Amino acid sequence: MTSFGTATATVVLVSPAMPGTLPAAAWPALRTAEAVYAAADLPEETRVALDAKAAPHPDELARLSRVVLVATSTDEPGAAELIRRGATVVEAPVPPLVRAAEVMDRLRSPGGCPWDAAQTHESLLQYLVEETYELLDAIEEGDRTAMREELGDVLLQVLFHARVAAEHDTDPFDIDEVADGLVTKLVNRHPHVFTGAEQVHTPEHQQQRWEQLKQVEKRRDSVIDGVPLGQPATALAGKLGQRTGRRGLPFDLFPSGSDEGAKLFRIAAAARRAGVDPEGALRATAKEFAAKVRAAERAAREHGVDPATLDADGWRRFWPRG
Repeated sequence: MTSFGTATATVVLVSPAMPGTLPAAAWPALRTAEAVYAAADLPEETRVALDAKAAPHPDELARLSRVVLVATSTDEPGAAELIRRGATVVEAPVPPLVRAAEVMDRLRSPGGCPWDAAQTHESLLQYLVEETYELLDAIEEGDRTAMREELGDVLLQVLFHARVAAEHDTDPFDIDEVADGLVTKLVNRHPHVFTGAEQVHTPEHQQQRWEQLKQVEKRRDSVIDGVPLGQPATALAGKLGQRTGRRGLPFDLFPSGSDEGAKLFRIAAAARRAGVDPEGALRATAKEFAAKVRAAERAAREHGVDPATLDADGWRRFWPRG
């Protein structure tokens, strides 16, 4: 803390994303200050709420006694000058989610990253799918370190798409609107939690009520409205089986052909109706099969046999038992 004559100066830094949130440590200085000034980068509504004056020129500001300057950046000229002269800096802690959004904004803005600035919703789709499957793999493997990282990568995709959406010419929206919509949805679909209007005692009852409330909320005409047709085929068949089961559609109306597609559809749809995730079940079996293939190849190499030369009997010889 450096004295200006017999007094001190304080720079209070607030987050550009949350300029109305001041750190608790700033209040003693605000209460005892002879004057509180708002830097040029502080939003007007925050300046008014603080009843702060517009900051004078940095040189003049530095000559004043017991002043507080509220700014959003140390690069703001007045803040930079006071800090250069040794003013106390009190910074509002920025929640990590807010910081993540701020970093995404910086990357996307002029002077940021050229690659990030060039992306579109369409160009980002492949990364959304890839990151989702990498998270899925981390969860299935029980790798919590990888899970934490992959959750961050999925969050990045949400932040990225929201930032791109904010730049739309005619229908922009940002991450705050995305989050606000999510909060509204969660509250509306859990009336038993937030209003006490009804009682829900089991997960099955809640799932049923969720779908009922969704149907009313979205004014859907069909039980299969909202089923994403671009999802993997096994998951799609399972979802269609589950949705139609809620309306009592009988099994005999499932595709009845003898071709492989019809057979696979019946298996997947019936599995989901029985409470089994066909996509997850098939993936688990596929991963187990892949592990056995690798084990057989390792066993062959240990016996001096090149796995590339294995015939049917060779595969059977080295195939893991049990």
